[in-house]
Amino acid sequence: MKTITTYCTFLFLLVAAISCKKDFLDKAPDDDLTIANVFSNRDYANNYLTNVYSHLPDEMVWADNKDNPFHGAADELKQFYPPSFCNSMTSGAWDPNSTVINPWARNYAGLRKANIFIENIDKVPLDQFYTKEARDRQKGEAIFLRAFYHFLLVRLYGPVPIADSSISLDTDFKSIRRQPLEKCVAYIVSQCDQAAALLPPRITSETEYGRPAKSAALALKARMLLYMASPLFNGNPDYVNVKDHEGVALFPAYDASRWQVAADAAKACIDQTQAAGYALYTSPGNNPVKNYQEIFYMNNNQEVFFAYNDGTYDGLDVYNEPLSLAGFTLHAPTQDIVDQYEMANGQRPITGYTGDHSPIINPLSGYTETGFTDAPGPDNLYVAGTSNMYVGREPRFYASINFSGSVWKTRTGGLEFWFKGADGKQRAGGGNYSVTGYLLKKLSDPNFVFKPQEKRTLRTWIFFRLGEQYLNYAEALNEAQGPVADVYKYVNLIRNRSGLPALPGGLGKDEMRERIHHERQIEMAFESHRYFDCHRWKISETTDNANMYGLNIYAGESKTDPVFFKRTVFERRVFEKKHYLWPMLKSETDKNPNLLQNPGW
Repeated sequence: MKTITTYCTFLFLLVAAISCKKDFLDKAPDDDLTIANVFSNRDYANNYLTNVYSHLPDEMVWADNKDNPFHGAADELKQFYPPSFCNSMTSGAWDPNSTVINPWARNYAGLRKANIFIENIDKVPLDQFYTKEARDRQKGEAIFLRAFYHFLLVRLYGPVPIADSSISLDTDFKSIRRQPLEKCVAYIVSQCDQAAALLPPRITSETEYGRPAKSAALALKARMLLYMASPLFNGNPDYVNVKDHEGVALFPAYDASRWQVAADAAKACIDQTQAAGYALYTSPGNNPVKNYQEIFYMNNNQEVFFAYNDGTYDGLDVYNEPLSLAGFTLHAPTQDIVDQYEMANGQRPITGYTGDHSPIINPLSGYTETGFTDAPGPDNLYVAGTSNMYVGREPRFYASINFSGSVWKTRTGGLEFWFKGADGKQRAGGGNYSVTGYLLKKLSDPNFVFKPQEKRTLRTWIFFRLGEQYLNYAEALNEAQGPVADVYKYVNLIRNRSGLPALPGGLGKDEMRERIHHERQIEMAFESHRYFDCHRWKISETTDNANMYGLNIYAGESKTDPVFFKRTVFERRVFEKKHYLWPMLKSETDKNPNLLQNPGW
């Protein structure tokens, strides 16, 4: 299949499976069978459905130019691996000829397979081992995947061709056009509704983890409607006049009611999932740091609706590991995200910056950047001598960021990211090192030991979880009705889980919007949300078109050397208005000129 996808165009990816007997997907795994043969046998049909899943994006892989450049392209992370596509994105050095990651082809290949399965599954004979209920559930899975693949296209490209059926080879391929965004979203919503009606309320069997339940379909619907209500898609003045070659408008005018529709969808998801037994994850001891940290390595916990099973892939663990533990040290959070984490008292430590980017410290927060602590942190989170920058921060900070002085695994004396430290640039020589003076801790398994001969544990990547839905609901409801009681309720549930005080009362709509945006930045950091949130809010021209800061990794003799703890520019990033949507590859638009390219590309 790799050979096929290397040279086949988007059009071929839409149509090839039915008529081309040499396509791998027209065969059973071990025979030369036609589609008709495959769907006369339930085992072969089951295998075919499994293959439909193969086009889900492997978002756990960040550094190897696969499916996830979104963290390194957002203001939350620097990925110190020059070949990573995110680095081309942040420098502005990408165009329709150089997009080495091709979500267009991957998702349309998945849609082709999903359509073939949906169109043929009813032909599989029923028997005592393969009931109508089982067949309907499989159909629901494929319909969900069809909705998800369309969503993954829309979030990057905006309006796209709707692939609602398989296409024969005698189709006039130039008749394929991008459909108006409203139609794309309406189609995704309809597919989510159809899938939800066919799927079980929740997956409870370990052998079925990785398959969607009703909860996943409702979560996808809510996320799509939230995106549709947001400024990027909802009456964006930069797009409202964009029309295809036949004069069809591809983007809608503004409609304020979209926010209420999104809020209703998120609340319906919350109600269904809680009735099915989902809940915000809490650790056995209700430790506020572990309540948050464990969500991401305690697989398929009570908060997770749908996750990608990534086998024993250990890239995130290896790339998040410090030099002193033989790690590759690729994922470096920015000082910009570090500054956003609150203090334990719920106050922001920093309210802004002066012209030279010196922090404006909130006097109510108790935050200081002067001096070093005389005592180790609670629960052994950091050692004595740690900079006061990291003292008294909120639990999600300690669950997400490794910093100089933090205790990590066997490094009980604290990590050392200053220049001459055990994890600093001098030790790296010409190899990998943290370019910001931090390493990502969130998503890492604290039980992981980097020894290739040891057996790895199963890792999963979370696509949908309950915490997101709480914030989706709060955001949409605030935009629709203002900061009513439910807005406070669901934001505070998120905060309280991590030991933070509730939001202050009396906030206005604009103030609550800013609070929710901030809460999303922290709660869902490093989960592939920040990139898309900044895009859909239309703030990327500010957040991603600026100097990015870390610490002064070229200085520092010891743990208490203040010269290391100076905000230092590590990169100037570029973001142009055209970057809000991805370009289709020129090879695609050349073959079908009716596929109108996105604005600016």
